[in-house]
Amino acid sequence: MNRIKEVLEEKGIKQVWLAEKLGKSFNTVNGYVQNRTQPSLEVLYQIAEILNVDISELLVPNINQK
Repeated sequence: MNRIKEVLEEKGIKQVWLAEKLGKSFNTVNGYVQNRTQPSLEVLYQIAEILNVDISELLVPNINQK
């Protein structure tokens, strides 16, 4: 799972804008945002760079993992 949706909302950024910056379709980005599909590590790094955040801010820690 990822936190792309939360980070977009915090920054007031629309999915359409992110899709354009990534060169991906809205449907692809919407899949990432809704956690239906997960971006590759390369794409996750691109998203972090575009949103000017550390990649760790886009990841949800597994709370059950010790």
